[in-house]
Amino acid sequence: MRIDGSKLVVIGGAGLIGSHTVDELLKEDVSEVVVFDNFTRGARENLEGAQEDPRVTIVEGDIVESMSVREVLEGANGVFHLAALWLLHCQEHPRDGFEVNMGGTFNVLEACCEAGVQRLVFSSSASVYGDAIEEPMTESHPFNNKTFYGATKVGGEAMANAFHDRDGLGYVGLRYFNVYGPRQDYKGAYVAVIMKMLDCLDHGEAPIVYGDGSQAYDFVSVRDCARANVAAMKADVVDRFYNVCTGTRTSIGELAEILIRLTGQKVDVDYRPEGVSFVRNRIGDPTAAGLDLDFVAETDLLNGLRELINWRDGHRRREMVD
Repeated sequence: MRIDGSKLVVIGGAGLIGSHTVDELLKEDVSEVVVFDNFTRGARENLEGAQEDPRVTIVEGDIVESMSVREVLEGANGVFHLAALWLLHCQEHPRDGFEVNMGGTFNVLEACCEAGVQRLVFSSSASVYGDAIEEPMTESHPFNNKTFYGATKVGGEAMANAFHDRDGLGYVGLRYFNVYGPRQDYKGAYVAVIMKMLDCLDHGEAPIVYGDGSQAYDFVSVRDCARANVAAMKADVVDRFYNVCTGTRTSIGELAEILIRLTGQKVDVDYRPEGVSFVRNRIGDPTAAGLDLDFVAETDLLNGLRELINWRDGHRRREMVD
C-alpha cells in the first residue's frame, strides 16, 4: 500500500512499539497519524517529540469500547493494531486478557471492515510458537503455546484470517520476538527480564538468573520492530504472518554477562535454582520478512542494550529532577 498522503491510525500508539512506529511514520510523507490509546500501558511522554508534528492527533480511548474504535477509524487508510495486555498480566488475570486481547481485537477487525480500511498491520507475538520444537523457528513452526497471552494472539490471528476470508480485510500480521529498547517499562508490575537485571546492577548487586542460564532467546530492538511495522504497511502481501526477529541466539547467561560489562559493575551472575519459565528456547528465522517485506533487523544486541541503558539512566535522572 502507498502511504504517501494517507491517514494512518496507530492503536496502542503510546506504548513501546507503538510510539516508535509513530516516529517512523513521521519520516514518511503521510498526511495524518492518529494515536489511539487508553494510556494504561502507554505513556504520553513517549509521544513528546511526535506530538510536536502537526500531522499527529492523540485520541484517548479503549479498544474494548466498540463505538470509540469505530469513530477513530473513520476515514483511515491504514491501521496498526498494537494494543494488548502483556504476558504476565494475562497469566494472572486471564479474563482481562480475553476481554482486551480477544474482544478488543474483534472490535478493531470489525471496525476496519466497516470503515473500508485498506490495510491492517496486526501485532501478534512469537508466543504463539511456545517452546521451540525446531530451530530456527519459521512461520510454519507449530503453535506450541501454553500461555493465556499466547492463546489470545493465536485467537487474534485466526480472527484476522476469518475477517479476510469473510470480508476481504487486507491485513498482515507480525510476530515479534523478545523486544527491548528505549521507553520500555522499568517500574510497572510486569517488567521484562532485562530491566530486572538492570535493577540489580543499579544497586551493585549481581543479576539473577534462574537455572543454568542456557535458556536462549532472540532479542530484537524496538526500533527494528517499528521499521517492520512500516514495511508491513507498505508491502503488497496480505493474509500472511511474519517473524520480526534477528535470527541470533543469546542465552540468558550471556545476556547477564553483557549487561554486567556494559554497566561496569564488578559482580558475577547470581545463578539460582530454576523457577517458572514459559519457554526455554525461542530463536526466529527472519528469512520470510526479508523476502516479502524487505525488512531486515539492523540493530545488534550490544549497541541496542547500550542505547537502552543510556535512555534508562537519563529517564531516571529526569524523574528525580521532576
